[in-house]
Amino acid sequence: WPSSDFKHTMMAYHDAMLALARKIMVGIALSLDLPADFFDAMLHEPVGIARMMHYPPPPPTTTEKNVTGIGAHTDYGCLTILGQDDVGGLQVMNRDQQWIDAPPVAGTFIINIGDMIQMLTNDVYIANLHRFENTVGKDRYSTPFFFDVDFHTVFESLPQFVTEDRPRKYAPMVCGEHKWQRYKESYPHLM
Repeated sequence: WPSSDFKHTMMAYHDAMLALARKIMVGIALSLDLPADFFDAMLHEPVGIARMMHYPPPPPTTTEKNVTGIGAHTDYGCLTILGQDDVGGLQVMNRDQQWIDAPPVAGTFIINIGDMIQMLTNDVYIANLHRFENTVGKDRYSTPFFFDVDFHTVFESLPQFVTEDRPRKYAPMVCGEHKWQRYKESYPHLM
């Protein structure tokens, strides 16, 4: 840690994000007509990863209008709580396959549904593709907090979301193994 104050601040932020993520999971459960405590048994040792991201502006010699800060992807786990500065540039693909801007709103977070919630709901909830395009040529900062249930939790599409019109799309999977596999696919140079 660069300093004990920085460590204290980041650990307090991490704890606050864990508490917020747990509340969001209650909201997700209720929105799916599940009991408020549906996820509790899966959250004995949830995985929470806080990152601090910097996306520098493109070099002055760049002639491209938009420079990709991070390419299109979905988040691997259950959900992401994203704090961002006022620079903008985050884009989300909607269900019509169009990129739309997700402009920053002061004092708010963006909540991304991840792959695991998409799988649990058999695509009722979608882990939207998103990306960052630097369109303004400024430094951009964000603080994503990636939240997942316990590593060994097995997720499978809930029966109420599997119907004749909506057949099962996903085999059961272990949350931590899914996330590890996605890391290996995304960062093969680190393996």
